[in-house]
Amino acid sequence: MHPSIHARTNPEKPAVIMAGTGETISFGELDARSNRVAQLLRARGIQIGDTVAICMENHPWYFALTWGSQRAGVHYVCISSRLTAPEIAYILEDSGARLLFGSSYLAATLDEVATLTPAIPQLRFGASADLDAEAALSAMPATPIADERAGVDMLYSSGTTGRPKGVKIPLPEDPDIAQVNALVGLASMAFGIQPDAVYLSPAPLYHAAPLRWSMTVQKLGGTVVVMEKFDPEHALQLIEKYKVTDSQWVPTHFVRMLKLPEEVRTKYDTSSLKCAIHAAAPCPVPVKHAMIDWWGPVIYEYYAGTEGNGFTFITSQEWLQRPGSVGRALTGIVRVCDENGDEVPRGTEGQIFFEPTEANVPFEYHNDPVKTAESRNKHGWTSLGDVGYEDEEGYVFLTDRKSFMIISGGVNIYPQEIENLLVTHPKVADAAVIGAPDPDMGEKVVAVVQPANMADAGPALAEELMAYLAPQLSRVKMPRQIDFREELPREQTGKLYKRHLRDEYKAAYEAQMGQG
Repeated sequence: MHPSIHARTNPEKPAVIMAGTGETISFGELDARSNRVAQLLRARGIQIGDTVAICMENHPWYFALTWGSQRAGVHYVCISSRLTAPEIAYILEDSGARLLFGSSYLAATLDEVATLTPAIPQLRFGASADLDAEAALSAMPATPIADERAGVDMLYSSGTTGRPKGVKIPLPEDPDIAQVNALVGLASMAFGIQPDAVYLSPAPLYHAAPLRWSMTVQKLGGTVVVMEKFDPEHALQLIEKYKVTDSQWVPTHFVRMLKLPEEVRTKYDTSSLKCAIHAAAPCPVPVKHAMIDWWGPVIYEYYAGTEGNGFTFITSQEWLQRPGSVGRALTGIVRVCDENGDEVPRGTEGQIFFEPTEANVPFEYHNDPVKTAESRNKHGWTSLGDVGYEDEEGYVFLTDRKSFMIISGGVNIYPQEIENLLVTHPKVADAAVIGAPDPDMGEKVVAVVQPANMADAGPALAEELMAYLAPQLSRVKMPRQIDFREELPREQTGKLYKRHLRDEYKAAYEAQMGQG
């Protein structure tokens, strides 16, 4: 299963439809474009096992770049288009990328990246002269390279210092670019996604789930409708217009659609939906109930990570009997363990581990052996750091999240990077960054700051700190609120009792909601 196969059997079928412009790329064109990408990589001396990077918005050429990299046997790093230039430069250097594909949309940022990483060449769509990606690709043949070999993505997660770390999966042992992987099996057998699928992807393609699931749909022969930017009413329009059968969301998408006026929500026909998947962040029970009431029992949920170490799954019918569960394991064997790494009885809370099965591919955190080791226990089982329990039937319930990571609108935000920047400001003695409940985004980033001089605390210092952070952090990581404390709750060893702060903000939010 591979787009190249569908290009031979059904070349005119749409592989990609850009939601905003309606631009359609057929399987035949996708195949030709991806061949040109692979040819360009070889022409640039990029060989099997090397790394290339992609940093651009949801763009018509995005999948040609990923499929071209996949058939050239390289690791392709999809970088958030919302990162700052120093953040992008760090990932480029850490991953060992030999070429960066971008677009004119990010010209100012990528110009700065070029200054920071002069040894890494760039090509950009919409650019001119030597940077023109489309011109460089059009000069390449649209035929397969002689040494086609399956490559794989390398997506970035957080490291032990708060800097992002690449989740590196080995190239598949089988070199066949059309090999069937575990996600193809899950998509067809668990979620019922078929070759005639019309799949709506409302999220940025640099995230693991939108990228991998969209490419899986294309492997199966389905059409992917890509939203350049999420808008709740436009999403409903697209479901009706294209008779969308399958889709994937984060809870924030659900919240925003549910907040549309009733007359707006009900005027669009969503009856074509057979499967609406959600993941990436915990979904509030009332929100999921409302979505099932609206769309019917087509809501499916899974729990997994970029690392691919395990995968749980639950249908609407199962969830209605066990609200809050993320399902039972389809790949990996769930093991709930105590602090010593020993398994605890069902119903007992502990850290969630997965014992690998044949479907799980080993992973490591690139250039971070410490984080790699921390993800495993004495049995060799791996964990994403989440806490929860299994009920007697093996359904998993999550009760906490890994290492105080913040999930805002389905995006993972790691506090330490923000804290490290705050404490370098001369007027800051200490800082803690937490996720506080937010009715729209799930969580919002809150910085609790201990000033060097408490007399400085106030709106002026908050504005000064925001201005200090802005050039160094992408917008999604910026605090939405800065509060001041005379002292942060640390124990004598220096460990911050961040849970105390989170519990305090949660209690205040619940009290406020109760009054409302």
